[in-house]
Amino acid sequence: MCYYKYMNKELAEVLKIYSTDTHERFASRLFNSSKETLVSLFTDLLTTYINDHNSSKLREYLTVTVAGYEHSEGKIGFNGYKQSSIIGGAPIACEAKPKNFNTDDLQKYQEGTRRGKPATLNGNGNFTDYTYPRFKKDKKENPHILVSGFVDGRLIYILEFPFAVRSFSEKLERQLRKQFPDGRHIKGRYLRSASFTFKDYISSRDLKVIFLLSKVELERFREYISKKFFHALHEKSN
Repeated sequence: MCYYKYMNKELAEVLKIYSTDTHERFASRLFNSSKETLVSLFTDLLTTYINDHNSSKLREYLTVTVAGYEHSEGKIGFNGYKQSSIIGGAPIACEAKPKNFNTDDLQKYQEGTRRGKPATLNGNGNFTDYTYPRFKKDKKENPHILVSGFVDGRLIYILEFPFAVRSFSEKLERQLRKQFPDGRHIKGRYLRSASFTFKDYISSRDLKVIFLLSKVELERFREYISKKFFHALHEKSN
C-alpha cells in the first residue's frame, strides 16, 4: 500500500524536523506532543514501514525474532542464529522468507487502477542468484527456513523446517542442474530464482508451526490466501 500519501501531516512534519533540524528540536517536538499524537505517529510509521513494497526488513526481523532467533544485521549470510539445545552444539542458522499481502493493491485492481491482480499468500518462496557453491554451503550448514505470511502487516503464519528436508532441497537442486547441467558453477552466471512451493515442505515430519492464527481468525483472511495453501494451514490450526 502506498501509505506515504495517507501519512498524517504531523508525522510528515516530525520526519522533516528529524532529517533537517537538531536533535534537541526533534526531541522537544516529541516531548511537547500529547499521548494520542505520539500513538498516532508511531502507528503511522509502523504501518508505512511494515507494508513497504520495496523492503521486507521489518517483516524479516519479526519472522526471525518471533521464531526465537537473534536477527543478523549483515546483508551477507543467514538472517539469524540461535544456540542449539544440544550442549556444545553449533548455533542454528535461519533464512526468512516473509511475504505480505496488501489489500490496497487488491482494491486498486478491483477499481481498475492496477493492471495485475496481486498474488495471494501461498507459502512459496525463492532464493535469488543461487549457485552450486551456495547450495553446497546450505546443505552443509542446514539452516532452518522460516516461511511467513502477513496481510497488511498482520502476521498470519510462520512455518519452520530444516533446509535438509529432502523434497525441499531436491527441488532446488533440480533447478540448479537445469541451469548448470555439468554440475559446475560458471563464474558470472546464476540461477536467478531457485523457487519452492508449500508442497515441498508441508508434509515433512520436521515441519514446525511457530505461529498460526486460530481457525476462526484464519477464516477472516481466506480470500488473501491461495485455496490449497489455506486448507493446509487450516488443518494445522487449532
